[in-house]
Amino acid sequence: MSLFDDPFDADARLHAVGCACSTCAGTHVKADVPDNQEGLIDRIVVSSLVREVFGHHDASRRHFIREAGAGALAAALAAVLPVDKVMAAVKDGGGPVEKKDLKVGFIPITCATPIIMAAPMGFYSKYGLNVEAIKTAGWAVIRDKALNKEYDAAHMLSPMPLAISLGVGSAAQPYYMPAVENINGQAITLAMKHKDKRDPKQWKGMKFAVPFDYSMHNFLLRYYLAEAGLDPDKDIQIRAVPPPEMVANLRADNIDGFLGPDPFNQRAVYEGVGFIHLLTKDLWDGHPCCAFAASEEFAKTLPNTFAALFKAIVDATHYASKAEHRAAIAKAIAPRNYLNQPEEVVAAVLTGQFDDGLGNKKSVPNRIDFNPFPWHSMGIWILTQMKRWGYIKGDVDYKKIAEQVYRAADCGRLMKELGYTPPASTYAKYTIMGKAFDPAQPEAYVKSFKISRA
Repeated sequence: MSLFDDPFDADARLHAVGCACSTCAGTHVKADVPDNQEGLIDRIVVSSLVREVFGHHDASRRHFIREAGAGALAAALAAVLPVDKVMAAVKDGGGPVEKKDLKVGFIPITCATPIIMAAPMGFYSKYGLNVEAIKTAGWAVIRDKALNKEYDAAHMLSPMPLAISLGVGSAAQPYYMPAVENINGQAITLAMKHKDKRDPKQWKGMKFAVPFDYSMHNFLLRYYLAEAGLDPDKDIQIRAVPPPEMVANLRADNIDGFLGPDPFNQRAVYEGVGFIHLLTKDLWDGHPCCAFAASEEFAKTLPNTFAALFKAIVDATHYASKAEHRAAIAKAIAPRNYLNQPEEVVAAVLTGQFDDGLGNKKSVPNRIDFNPFPWHSMGIWILTQMKRWGYIKGDVDYKKIAEQVYRAADCGRLMKELGYTPPASTYAKYTIMGKAFDPAQPEAYVKSFKISRA
């Protein structure tokens, strides 16, 4: 008999969960109907197990329950069967992972901390996976390998799954972003020769690097420049440079600065070729940066594998959010096969205890932080900037797109399973450089800017 054969049989269900019927001879508490789907599933599972263990002869089963009592029955069942695990497996979709050996691409930056550390620190193996985390040269390569199915999942910039789903910059493919990897974690770094140019109004004619067009780096740099009255498409040059090449380009005088991910801002300080002008958390504290992403096809055709990988990433992200773990994480991800950076550089970023390159010792514990929840409102803000700067045109259904790609409900459910508390809502209002953003009014927000391509 299947676990779910006749699951709503009133006799089996009520006797398994407690009732006030005359048959029970007062041994059970009153019957109550579960007030949510998970509670109902739990009760169906228990009732089905009772039928399997004690058989289907109603009179015999009732006699046993009446003689033993509900408490004894529950204890006996729990002693011989992993009831809790059965319940969890049913709610998760059940069964083993369909594919144990996975390839996950990453760019060697501290934003990828959860994806990287999950390998040496055992988070993938904890959930039954053997993951090869593959260092990749740049974001275009990450995107193309993911779309060609050379990678099962990937570390992506938080705008990338939106762009891929919309077919902006690549062929359209439905993509999921179930978890943010890091918040904050970026900076504007300038060449040492620009120590006297701390006002962005002085930057006209300068050359800047960002890691990719569809990046928070690009959108935040454009936002910052436009607020200073500079048109980022006319008054300065912005070029895409892979993060590992940014410091070398700064040293070679190919660029005047970059808004990039760490550890390369700190590496520029370490090598004496640049200084940290400001952290992006000073523009928008708590902004998203990078994310864990996978195709809709992967999530739907390998649901148990996707769920296990999702859990490993969320679990690792929460672990990385604790300040007391940061030094150990720096040691784990600094080696050559991961970031290939001096441990002291990585530790300076993760702990927030750093030199800014101008002789100042800084203490900013949340210089980079980790929170997996993919707010729909973050997705809408990114879409407004894609519209503002001409990456997408025409009418945009901001809410629909954000909710299709950013899997906030899935993340919230999984966070609860792992013992974490998700936000009560998937939307929030933000203040970015003193300007309010209301996700319920995205088009009005786009139209509010003086410098815009929309």
